[in-house]
Amino acid sequence: MCAMEGDVRLHGKAATVYVVSASDDNRPDNGTITIRPYPRKWETPTMQLVREVTIRWRAPPGPGAPRCTVTYDVPAVVFSTGGYGVNIFHAITDIIMPLYNTAREYDGRVRLVATNYDRKWIAKYRHALSMLSIYPIIDFDADNEVRCFPSVHVGTESHKELGIDSALSGKGYTMLGFRGLLRSAYSLKREWVTPKNRVRPRLVMVLRRNSRALTNEAQVLAAATEVGFEVVAAGPEVVRDLAKFAQTVNSCDVLVGVHGAGLSNMVFLPRNGTVVQIVPWGEMKWPAWTSYGEPVAPMGLRYVEYETTAEETTLKYVYQRNHTVFTDPVSLHKQGFNMLWETFLNGQNVTLDVDRFRGVLQHIYRSVTIT
Repeated sequence: MCAMEGDVRLHGKAATVYVVSASDDNRPDNGTITIRPYPRKWETPTMQLVREVTIRWRAPPGPGAPRCTVTYDVPAVVFSTGGYGVNIFHAITDIIMPLYNTAREYDGRVRLVATNYDRKWIAKYRHALSMLSIYPIIDFDADNEVRCFPSVHVGTESHKELGIDSALSGKGYTMLGFRGLLRSAYSLKREWVTPKNRVRPRLVMVLRRNSRALTNEAQVLAAATEVGFEVVAAGPEVVRDLAKFAQTVNSCDVLVGVHGAGLSNMVFLPRNGTVVQIVPWGEMKWPAWTSYGEPVAPMGLRYVEYETTAEETTLKYVYQRNHTVFTDPVSLHKQGFNMLWETFLNGQNVTLDVDRFRGVLQHIYRSVTIT
């Protein structure tokens, strides 16, 4: 990212930021840098989906910068709704959380400027975005104005997936603070799980359809009900309305799902809620932990992991038991992410051992009902 203060001018259609004068004028005489304002710098294919922004400066000030057509007394943050933003995990990890790290200090008095402007994405996440800026978001790609600001950030501050490192932020931000912002944004009523006030704890199960789906979801849902939970089945048609689903998750004490983006909805659970991640076959424990296990505790939540066995994967209908898929899954990991994705993420569904899973649910039920 690049932060600039002084006379800074944005020309969206040219995808250019002009630094006409800076408060810290230790710049080289002339310079140009380019930035793709999206955090996943290590993923080259992802970054190619993000529009490049050019930053130009000239010292001492000289010709080249266009005249201002609109002038502001508030700062601006340039970010991208491109990349993998269509996925809720990436929307939160790559866009909303880094915006929180970068723009929250301005208490709403900041202009958000979006490259790869996606009207539907902005509409979907408007509740969270409105907590970061009181102004409409500017479509940088279509903007022919020359907008002049006292300071501009191009790019946003990202620490780790689904997490904030308060030491890195330098502003004392935490995941509890971020979740507090979401609670306000979506008018979520429950801050804490309070077992003694609930006869039947509520459990929401995020159900996948195209891969890593539960082939026996009806039996699994029935088992959760038999244990004593009030069960909410959340397929894609339920999850699609984010504002409504945030309310649903917040009304629950437990969120369950197979490893995947749907588990990101844990951000809406009340504190002391429980996240249950079903880890698919294929030595997926470490990827599952880093994405959806490690972030849980800093959110003030509990984590339970259910690791499937070779008997619980539909891969057993595709490969013989002496195949590397079963004898040495790690060797497939070492062939690169595409192999991992095609085999263990996109290539299997899950048939849970209902009796074994019921035991896990019984343990969770006791933990959320004991006062």
